[in-house]
Amino acid sequence: MTQPRRYSEVDVFTAVPLLGNPLAVVHDGGGLDEEQMAAFARWTNLSETTFLLPPTDPQADYRVRIFTVDRELPFAGHPTIGSAHTWLELGGRPKTDGVVVQECGAGLVRLRHDGERLAFAAPPRTRTGPLSEDELDEVLGVLRIGRGEVVDAQWVSNGPGWVAVLLESAAAVLAVKPVSTHDRLIDVGVVGPRVGGDTDFEIRGFFSASGGALIEDPVTGSLNASIAQWLFEINRATGSYIAAQGTKLGRRGRVHLRQDDIGQVWVAGSARTLMSGAGLF
Repeated sequence: MTQPRRYSEVDVFTAVPLLGNPLAVVHDGGGLDEEQMAAFARWTNLSETTFLLPPTDPQADYRVRIFTVDRELPFAGHPTIGSAHTWLELGGRPKTDGVVVQECGAGLVRLRHDGERLAFAAPPRTRTGPLSEDELDEVLGVLRIGRGEVVDAQWVSNGPGWVAVLLESAAAVLAVKPVSTHDRLIDVGVVGPRVGGDTDFEIRGFFSASGGALIEDPVTGSLNASIAQWLFEINRATGSYIAAQGTKLGRRGRVHLRQDDIGQVWVAGSARTLMSGAGLF
């Protein structure tokens, strides 16, 4: 890795600098193989790092590869908004006016402007339905809560293998104290309604990393997308709402969710470039 490459660090899902979820975006990932991309993602040590590439699908405006510190993801929400923001900031012009089409491992994802925010069309879930008894026991063990605290639970996988657990209130969500390690890969989201304030739901998202550590993500677009699809389906939400995430981590994540007239869920958030530079990699 000796070619100078430019990259940006973008703060996503917040209007307040340094209080969202940071993303590293490599402006031109051409010529980097998977091992080199993974190594750079480990070095940034952010929840995700993305690499912009020319599209292989003629309908797409650009292609993106998304890496965590230990795996590649077919889709993720805050990398989608942060990558589109960077592509546009670099002068990218979509083939269709007003619609950016991103190609990723999960296929094509549409984005558009929602006021000052960018919004992506939530992709279809790849797994839905109730958890088995054993699966629910595992999730409750990770969250260290009892069955009596759970209002509902369901698979809401859309790339990451999310399981969503609905609790009685935002306070109950903020009170969750999960285990610090887990010996199997797991992606768990917890949601509870808020009363009053500028948001309608509190969200927390946990995922297991290499070595078994359980990590809390500051703000998670993919989780918010699939939770919104679920909440609209079961009539726990209607029309639109704002979710807060990252509260326990001292962040101020705000995710704007809306279901349009044909049932498509849109996930919107702010993005701002806080740093830009070049490195040899």
